Amino acid sequence: MEELPGPGSVAWRVNREAALLLGGGRALLMQVAHPKIAAGVAEHSDFQRDPMARLNRTLELSLALSFGTAAEVRSAARQINRVHEGVVGTDYSALDPDLLLWVHATLVDSAIVAYRTFVGPLSPVEADAYYQQTKAGGSLLGIPKARFPRRFGDFREYLEAMLAGPVQPDATGRRLAAAVLRPPIRKLPPFLFLPARVITAGLLPEGLRAAYGLSWGRTSRTLFAAARLTIPRLVAAAPERLRVVPQARQAERRIAA
Repeated sequence: MEELPGPGSVAWRVNREAALLLGGGRALLMQVAHPKIAAGVAEHSDFQRDPMARLNRTLELSLALSFGTAAEVRSAARQINRVHEGVVGTDYSALDPDLLLWVHATLVDSAIVAYRTFVGPLSPVEADAYYQQTKAGGSLLGIPKARFPRRFGDFREYLEAMLAGPVQPDATGRRLAAAVLRPPIRKLPPFLFLPARVITAGLLPEGLRAAYGLSWGRTSRTLFAAARLTIPRLVAAAPERLRVVPQARQAERRIAA
């Protein structure tokens, strides 16, 4: 197994931040904007009924890949790959390296965007280091090393090309996105989901926000600006037990021992 980044790495520093959860909706909407991924999700999961469950499963396995023991990393990779083996349709397969790379790219890019927006600065050199360090986890999930864009600048060009090309939400993608932005949870009024909706819309690439038909008027822009101002201050003041994800704290205690 290729060595994964450990304490002291940029990937460890970024992924330990609980504030990255604020980018989860962005990553999901970027993923289902690809019609083949949207078809696979719609036909082989309960995403539309319970999108938060999928996000939680993805988060748990991603954190296991980032902070688990060698055995936990192998187990998480096997679970993900086993699920992917059964996701096959008329014109898609979850084992397609191109689709795997796009899902990986949405998670990497959303982590960087959320960190820079709500935690602190990340220099171009650090962003490149973070990107390079995520390749090991992507390789465990079936992405051939040759498929990864070489440097972070190449990665950004790849993202832009995908957003200008095959990544355009169809009716299925828009339906799945609506379930993310307004989860079907009974007895909860819609206004409770407004903060998450505004943050997700604000973090999305502008073209994709428009493709989903998300409103971005003065009220939304003002609320997002307030979040960008307030959340970093809350993160900086938060005690470690709230700021750092439990998996990272557990891994740091394990290594220290």
